Amino acid sequence: MPDTHAHPRMPARPADHILAAVGEGRYHDPHAILGQHPIELPGEPARTVIRARRPLARDVDAVLVDGRLTLEHLGWGIWQGVGDFSPQDYRIEARYEDGTEWTADDPYRFAPSIGELDLHLIGEGRHEELWRVLGAHYRDHWGIGSPVTGTSFSVWAPHARAVRVVGSFNEWDGTAHAMRNMGGNGVWELFVPDVAPGAQYKFEIHTRAGDWVTHADPMARAAEAPPSTASAVTSTSYEWGDHEWMDARRARDPHDGPMSVYEVHLGSWRRGLGYRDAADELIGYVTELGYTHVEFLPLAEHPFGGSWGYQVTGYFAPTARFGFPDDLRYLIDRLHRAGIGVIMDWVPGHFPKDGWALARFDGEPLYEHPDPRRGEHKDWGTLIFDYGNPRVKNFLVANALYWLEEFHVDGLRVDAVASMLYLDYSREEGEWAPNIHGGRENLEAISFLQEVTATSYKRNPGTVIIAEESTNWPGVTRPTSGGGLGFGFKWNMGWMHDSLGYIREDPMHRSYHHDEITFSFMYAFSENFMLPISHDEVVHGKGSLLNKMPGDHWQQLANLRAYLAYMWAHPGKQLLFMGQEFGQLSEWSEERSLDWWMLDQPSHRALFELVGRLNRVYRESPELWELDNDSTGFEWIDGGSAETNVVAFMRYDRERRPLLCVANFAGVPHSTLRFGLPFAGRWVEVLNTDASEFGGSGVGNLGGADAQDEPFQGRPASIDLTLPPLGVLWLRPA
Repeated sequence: MPDTHAHPRMPARPADHILAAVGEGRYHDPHAILGQHPIELPGEPARTVIRARRPLARDVDAVLVDGRLTLEHLGWGIWQGVGDFSPQDYRIEARYEDGTEWTADDPYRFAPSIGELDLHLIGEGRHEELWRVLGAHYRDHWGIGSPVTGTSFSVWAPHARAVRVVGSFNEWDGTAHAMRNMGGNGVWELFVPDVAPGAQYKFEIHTRAGDWVTHADPMARAAEAPPSTASAVTSTSYEWGDHEWMDARRARDPHDGPMSVYEVHLGSWRRGLGYRDAADELIGYVTELGYTHVEFLPLAEHPFGGSWGYQVTGYFAPTARFGFPDDLRYLIDRLHRAGIGVIMDWVPGHFPKDGWALARFDGEPLYEHPDPRRGEHKDWGTLIFDYGNPRVKNFLVANALYWLEEFHVDGLRVDAVASMLYLDYSREEGEWAPNIHGGRENLEAISFLQEVTATSYKRNPGTVIIAEESTNWPGVTRPTSGGGLGFGFKWNMGWMHDSLGYIREDPMHRSYHHDEITFSFMYAFSENFMLPISHDEVVHGKGSLLNKMPGDHWQQLANLRAYLAYMWAHPGKQLLFMGQEFGQLSEWSEERSLDWWMLDQPSHRALFELVGRLNRVYRESPELWELDNDSTGFEWIDGGSAETNVVAFMRYDRERRPLLCVANFAGVPHSTLRFGLPFAGRWVEVLNTDASEFGGSGVGNLGGADAQDEPFQGRPASIDLTLPPLGVLWLRPA
């Protein structure tokens, strides 16, 4: 085709230092030089200059809609031509000395893929849907006459001199894909045609110190499977089927509903299962056990499996160990359709120092606080986010919303909240810097936590944000409008510590430790609590839950049955780590599956059946959850019988219907112990942990007992009960 658009008059040639910078991929605004630019001169017809970077080419043409434009080499691999036409779609054709030809679209002919409003919100740290803007997005992007399919890349790197995209699509040479700076907000952008899902990429950043550093994308929504570290372009076509669940979620309040949580480390529940493979097996198992929720240890991308997911490098990328992002959507969707909620551990308290991830992202502290007294966890060898930076806070708030909204997660359990709240956390005198008032509280982290809880609840009714907080910080679950942190629940670490301390004691000595099993009731309604027996209690030499119990094997199982029934009846929601439901003997390890063979042992299968019964009775008994966070839903019956190792209390629902829990932590049965009750009549045993079907000795009350109109303990009626050894009874009026 003849060169019909050539024009003898050329625009001013860019300065050599600019051409050199563009040719080397280190110019901050390559789109100002490359691509097509209209030349507007008064009284003259429309003309357009096209420049393209094609180093080592013999000759280069721009292939236009109805012709071609020959380009001339300016130097440093930059080619230029001018034609009598208005800007239009075109492709660049380059021929080389070895006879090869390469024709490709020009990434520098496109307008920015990120809008002014998005840039404004990013600059102010108020973009609640940040994942829709930053990162890599496979999309159609308009040129002049028609859309082109490719991937838009954008990244926040305010200290960078230049940024390039490197990846599998350019043989990891980013000089051809330098990004443009979008202004003072520190965002860089580039649309690359023809890059499709599955492509790997990273960002190559030119620092103010003059070095090039390469990092994975902080906003990547997919990543390579470790030990590889690149980000991956992804796109979702998943069609959710959990509409009924999501509609019901928006209408209910989980804080006063049943919540019994099965904590799972997906990689070691059954090793070798991916997100999709796990769906059928996990749903069948959890359904049989009767849990309301599954809580996954962190599923965001992390390089070291031994961290269990708690050292995150890809906050927006589900770990590729178990499949693709849509595979995780499938698992959550299936759980929802089976009536099972999903909670995920979330780790905004720290991140690892890996040089290819968030650390010193643009050559300087960016996501981490620049002062090591506030920006480094010495104990964990990790870095701490700069919560006072609005853009960093925005990154984390948007990440919480991302999991709730894009993956339909029903709740987030926020890891290590105590480490965020205190500036002197795990630091000696002189190793920490006080706040502006001279105190030890991390005011910026407090503000961040309040923002993430308030925003999550505002945008996603029916979800729940849970704090792992181990101190006596006031108002963890108080609303932010009242000065609280705004969490829905707080893990009751005091209950966990005290109750495990008590149950470890030989029954002969428990009378001296009675306050350890009763003290939690003194503050049970000071916060909205969840009672956790988590992975942390069955690892690092702590042994399994069963092995914490004293006595021979039968006594250990009896103690564990009693402990779990007491736990399920105690005010608060409950969480139990996988394997403890059937009394795994060995300590948990992320490197192997649970000891599933133990379910073939009758005594351990019986424990499994008890946990299933606990959950089913619990779910059917609003007395055990409707007023979890209200002291009117609890009444002591007998909390002071240290000499008998007995604890008895009543739970009530909103209609004042009662359920009586009587726990005998003694190694011997008690016959005809009397308890005061609110009214006479038949009281039916709805649970007896010593029943033979659960592996017990069968001591009990033959299914129930009659309360008489005989006042006792200040109540109008009373009942005589036989209490089994190391056993718990639940009774309710017939």
